[in-house]
Amino acid sequence: MTTVKWSARGRASLRALICGALAAGGLAAAGVTTSLAPGAANASSHREAPLISGQPQYDNTDVYAFVSPDKPDTTTIVANWLPFEEPAGGPNFYRFAHDARYDIHIDSDGDAQGDLLYRWTFEDHVRNGDTFLHNTGPVTALDDPDLNITQTYDIELLRLRNQHVISTTKIAEDVPVAPSNVGKASMPDCAQLREQAIRQLPDGGAAFAGQADDPFFLDLRVFDLLYGGDLSEVGRDTLKGYNVNTIALQVPSDHIRQSAGQPVIGVWSTTHRRNASGGWTQVSRLGMPLVNEVVVPLKAKDSFNASSPWNDADFLPFVTGPELPKLIEGIYKIKAPAEPRNDLVSVFLTGVKDLNQPPNVRPAEALRLNTAIPPSAAPKRLGVLDGDNAGFPNGRRLTDDVIDISLQVVEGELLGQKNDLGDAVDANDQEFGDRFPYVALPTSGSDGTSARGSRSQLEGGATELTASAAGGDGTLLAASLAAAGAGIVLVGLGLAWWRMRRRGRGVL
Repeated sequence: MTTVKWSARGRASLRALICGALAAGGLAAAGVTTSLAPGAANASSHREAPLISGQPQYDNTDVYAFVSPDKPDTTTIVANWLPFEEPAGGPNFYRFAHDARYDIHIDSDGDAQGDLLYRWTFEDHVRNGDTFLHNTGPVTALDDPDLNITQTYDIELLRLRNQHVISTTKIAEDVPVAPSNVGKASMPDCAQLREQAIRQLPDGGAAFAGQADDPFFLDLRVFDLLYGGDLSEVGRDTLKGYNVNTIALQVPSDHIRQSAGQPVIGVWSTTHRRNASGGWTQVSRLGMPLVNEVVVPLKAKDSFNASSPWNDADFLPFVTGPELPKLIEGIYKIKAPAEPRNDLVSVFLTGVKDLNQPPNVRPAEALRLNTAIPPSAAPKRLGVLDGDNAGFPNGRRLTDDVIDISLQVVEGELLGQKNDLGDAVDANDQEFGDRFPYVALPTSGSDGTSARGSRSQLEGGATELTASAAGGDGTLLAASLAAAGAGIVLVGLGLAWWRMRRRGRGVL
């Protein structure tokens, strides 16, 4: 196999370019308008399919599954919905849908059929309908009368056999949801509200539902003319400052292993929405990150969201003959690995042999976790690729850099084509917690500039680019940036001249 070699400077900037191809499906985004405001974008199943992109309350964004670092006899599953929540997005802010079923599926024997299903259903409560306010004063507790709009949820545990329900048990009822972080005046102690929203379950586990910082981290500015058209937009977490709605579950690992006699579980989430006839229709599905995003083509994305893992053989050709490596080869001349890509089948569909592949596995898109592997004392962001077998693709921890891992695997890392590709975003902007539910607190609505980035951050991006430009003409790039800066100065002078003229006419 050919080994891909890069200079240090070449890796620093080209890794951002290649990840741009990953996030955009290789689209050279000619004609895309620039914007400093938060906008529609794609991430790990953030608005990944045409139909669900218009239904954010029902849109799964990410799923995480890992052995709990502080309670290694338990497994934690985190599933997120409602992407790109602007923290100051009032007056209604962000709620789970009351006409939906939010499900977490667990396959304990590798046959691509759920054996356990945890189901969340939500109910809205409004104290005073005669005001537009989400809260009428500072909220210091979940039962504070100043919290005008609240939600509660029930959890049901369904046991299944051959895709048929054999029993249903309600394990939690009328549990309060942690509200959106409206702002510092409205929510003076968001951490306290988070703590109150954690519910202990009868089996010794715990549950949480509420708003959280989006834990996924990556640079998505490929849509702005391929990272600004001159690589001036690289290495910044595009999801910084955005929140999501989170459901988290912690359960004893023995309970979800069932009696399968082996420790590997498969995990995925789905959303069902009530339809016009009163029944339920599956509208979203997510297990492994990036599969529906960049592996499944546009024509099949909505079908994938409505399907079950049992039928994933229908999508196998998109994994064994992926589009992305061909796009990368066409754009960046990095030779695509030979097909069929059975290495990708093991990562995304079956689990890796002797790591997280269950016996007699049926290929299916599910996040596979070996619950017998203890948590790492010092987790490495590249997980298994860096010798940390407790990380992705063995489950997924909040700190795992799935963009860099997936990109390196797609470009043949497991086939001997060593590379160091990535997007130059290596960690989340917020620190994760050290205990359940582990996700970071949501960004406050008071921090109105957090999602956009401050002026100093934007200017810093240009400086960073000059220092870490590709192994090409750095002088030309610096000159281009200097010209852009001069243009900004000229525009500023022009605006000042225009305002002075208008003042002279008595307009201002």
